[in-house]
Amino acid sequence: MTTDRLMALDLLVSVLAAAAWAGAGAAAAARRPRTAAALMAGAMVASLARAGSVLALAGAGWWFVQEKVTVALPLLLTASVVAAVTAGPRLLAASHAASAAGRDAVGSPAVVVPLLGAGYAAAAGPVQTFLLGYPAEPGSALILLAVVAGAVLVTWRAMAPRVPLLRAATAATVAAALAGGVLTFLPATTAGATTPGAALGATTSEAATAEAASPGGGVLGDGAPAAAAPAADAPAEGGHDMRGHAASAQMSAQTSTQMSAPGRPVTDFRGPAEPAPGGTVRRFTLTARTATVTLSSGRKVAAWTFDGQVPGPPITATQGDLVEVRLRNADITEGVTLHWHGYDVPSGEDGVPGLTQEAVPPGGEFVYRFLAAQTGTYWYHTHEVSDIGVRMGLYGMFVVAPKGSATTGVDLTLPVHTFAGTTVAGDHDQPILQGVAPGTPVRLRLVNTDNTPHRFTLAGTVYRLVAVDGADLSGPGPLSRAGLRLPAGGRYDLAFTMPSGPVVLRADDRTEVVRLTATANGTGHASETDAPGTQHTSDNATDAGDAAAAAGWPELDLTRYGTPAPTPYTSRSRFDRRFTLVLDRGLALGDGLPIYAHTINGRAYPHVPTQVVREGDLVRLTVVNRGRDTHPWHLHGHRVLVLARDGRAPTGSPLWLDTFDVRPGEVWEVAFRAGNPGLWMNHCHNLSHADLGMMLHLAYEGVTTPFHGGHGG
Repeated sequence: MTTDRLMALDLLVSVLAAAAWAGAGAAAAARRPRTAAALMAGAMVASLARAGSVLALAGAGWWFVQEKVTVALPLLLTASVVAAVTAGPRLLAASHAASAAGRDAVGSPAVVVPLLGAGYAAAAGPVQTFLLGYPAEPGSALILLAVVAGAVLVTWRAMAPRVPLLRAATAATVAAALAGGVLTFLPATTAGATTPGAALGATTSEAATAEAASPGGGVLGDGAPAAAAPAADAPAEGGHDMRGHAASAQMSAQTSTQMSAPGRPVTDFRGPAEPAPGGTVRRFTLTARTATVTLSSGRKVAAWTFDGQVPGPPITATQGDLVEVRLRNADITEGVTLHWHGYDVPSGEDGVPGLTQEAVPPGGEFVYRFLAAQTGTYWYHTHEVSDIGVRMGLYGMFVVAPKGSATTGVDLTLPVHTFAGTTVAGDHDQPILQGVAPGTPVRLRLVNTDNTPHRFTLAGTVYRLVAVDGADLSGPGPLSRAGLRLPAGGRYDLAFTMPSGPVVLRADDRTEVVRLTATANGTGHASETDAPGTQHTSDNATDAGDAAAAAGWPELDLTRYGTPAPTPYTSRSRFDRRFTLVLDRGLALGDGLPIYAHTINGRAYPHVPTQVVREGDLVRLTVVNRGRDTHPWHLHGHRVLVLARDGRAPTGSPLWLDTFDVRPGEVWEVAFRAGNPGLWMNHCHNLSHADLGMMLHLAYEGVTTPFHGGHGG
């Protein structure tokens, strides 16, 4: 059984146990001893089943059961034993009693309170998992115990005129709740005033403590100890306001601390002034402004745009060129930046407001400059209030061709986006129809600019998935009748030779994105009337594949696709740094107040400790998803090599990714070489999740920022 199913099973039995114990207590209060006895028997079975489900789930890793083993299960089993010992004999006696008085005795506090108490204890398990989240710490455990004890005392007092030691029990319960609150919130409040620039003065022992306290009990999925790297500076709490509007006094204090810290400012890490030998300078100007855009159907939509269009103008270059982009802001009041998604630009060009630059305000501008060293399919988007900005249209495509390559055939870049509730490809909310001569090479560049994954199917031809996230795959084999799940922010390049029949690309098994139709001349070139680039609305005269059938096509497992090839490091390499990120949902401290956050190791940005590395380090990153949401994980400035997913190493092509989907119950292990010094975001690319806390910083030792640190989401 998969981990996510075990998680669902554990939740089911925990709810059943709570319902059965509570039902037994309610039946006893209603003086129905036989019903109460039957429900109690079911509750005991469900409680034992909960113990079994936790044991099974533990096989997936300590991350998935930590709060269950340390708090929820002991509480449930203890309460169950107390209820069985105190209420069980009375229920059995009342069930066989002939007199009404005997049956009435079952409604006494001595029977009802233990049964309901067991119900409260059983309910504490799912409450802890979904409300408090991971990990269970002393503070949250005390709060939970206080709530259960308080509920028992209130129930007892409501049923009995006199409760022995009520005042002492109440005082102890209140004291436990207060102590839990202090332990839970005071450390986060105190620690939340440190910025990445000031985070680098911690000691090696502090780094070891921080890593040892990380999820997984200090052990990674491969059994290797998660020891801190030697002579490492410690991750410190990142004290940055998510939307850049924290109290000015706090920001001033942070900036002062940063500027006084020794090191090299991130603003020193900028692109070169000249292209590589043989390259040229490619200059672009993008102006961010609000506008009304017209989709292919004629529908008009209010948008945030670059140059008045969605997506923004495509930026293209050849390997070795110098890309220079002047960003101007006409009227986006929230501010705007440009982040080059998946492209390893110098840190000062990364476009993260409050960390690498200030957001460009209305009337302002910023010039980005970097070398086009990587080839492939990428995209750009704003990183200021990005959850809103990207959804509203502040994104565009960025494609770099290999040096010396010649464009042949048909090459379509297809950014798929949910715009105003409709799935669009580019600015098309209707299928794109294009004529292509049989025998013509075709390349489809699929880009997911949404917060959630899209599933693509290509019908009517055999094809190859030749590149993922801009990186070519090794030995990509022929594919047909396969579902391609593309993570948020990710890119797939599909290549094939145009057949004599139509080819249809669909998104999510229902939305027809592109329909390529064979032209009549058959010379390998499109006809004059249907040249590449001509776009029409499909008349549905032909169909290259049945959508219902395509919905049943199995999903391609990327870890088993292609052929193996040498990599510069493997899972057996010696790693200088190891970090573990456990993704969950729960109450955490956000901008000074508790929020129901998407958490990392139980904390929400800006209180997630910064990951600190040295240039040249080999870094292993373990990402664990305990929750029910998918998290597309994205590290800026570095491409990661996949080492394992759920403990299984890839058997196909090496996977070099910049965004990878961590589904519920999954554990990903990836690695990267710290070869791009600076300050970087490391976050979920479901941007609404990032906005609710699921992001942190990766910082190189000695790098500081002169900016306020208040990243804008």
